[in-house]
Amino acid sequence: MEAEARYTFVGAAILVLLAAVAAGLIWLQDVGSRRDFSFYNIFFERQSLDGLSQGGEVAVRGIRVGRVEDIALTDAVNRVRVTVRVDRRVPVAQSTVAVVTRNLITGIATINLVTPDKAGPPLVAVPDGSSYPVIAEGESDAGNLTGRFSQVGDLAAEAISNFNRAFRAENREAMTEGLRNLRDLTAGLNQRLATLDRSLAAFDAAVAATGRASDRIANATEDVSKKMDAPLAEAETALRAMASAAQALEQETRGMSASVDRAARATDDQLSVIAVELRSSVEAFDRALDRFRDPASAVFGPSKAQLGPGEH
Repeated sequence: MEAEARYTFVGAAILVLLAAVAAGLIWLQDVGSRRDFSFYNIFFERQSLDGLSQGGEVAVRGIRVGRVEDIALTDAVNRVRVTVRVDRRVPVAQSTVAVVTRNLITGIATINLVTPDKAGPPLVAVPDGSSYPVIAEGESDAGNLTGRFSQVGDLAAEAISNFNRAFRAENREAMTEGLRNLRDLTAGLNQRLATLDRSLAAFDAAVAATGRASDRIANATEDVSKKMDAPLAEAETALRAMASAAQALEQETRGMSASVDRAARATDDQLSVIAVELRSSVEAFDRALDRFRDPASAVFGPSKAQLGPGEH
């Protein structure tokens, strides 16, 4: 019984010692890693993390200076927290930004730390809600270019698939039939184009003939105009002479009208005098007739009844 108890104690002691050695090794490894590396958090919102995995490379100017320790989604939409460890000898400033780049062939993503020329103070402050200092997210043109290449590849694959579907047997037959119809249509169009060419040639000839006829008409019109200039001038002279004669005739007519008017007025005056004298003569003749009707009055003179006003 004593031997068994002793063996049990020895075994337990060995197990405790092994556990202590293992814990010491783990502790030393953890302390050593934390002493040689600095830990940072990076929150990605704009850049794609396609191809990035735990254990991925963290580099500065193409030189590996650390690795990705953890990748986790956050409560915010489209926000991913990436924890990285970086060699303590690498300066990380407050102006340092993290950019995701990819290998165009393998598609494996790498986090590059980019620091401007004026680095500024080192990044040591730990913000609220984070267990490590936070490196700001940068803009990755290469990542966007890689994403575009990936999109181009997807589009190419889709185009090839559509091409294969388009050139299936039944589609090929339909396309062959369409090409035959197009060939027939092209032949008919060629014939119609030939006819159209002949029609256009005839039209051009007609237009040319019309142009020549127009030239001849223009020349004839010009000749007629030249020939008509002299008669028109003579006619214009004759018209002017006729106008002058008409004016002179009008003046003469006006003079004659004035003379006729004066003669008519004089004749009216004379006729009036003659009418008065004729009336007096008629009255005297009437009285003489009255006397001849009564011989006594003719011998002895008129009676008082026959006397006129003012007569004795």
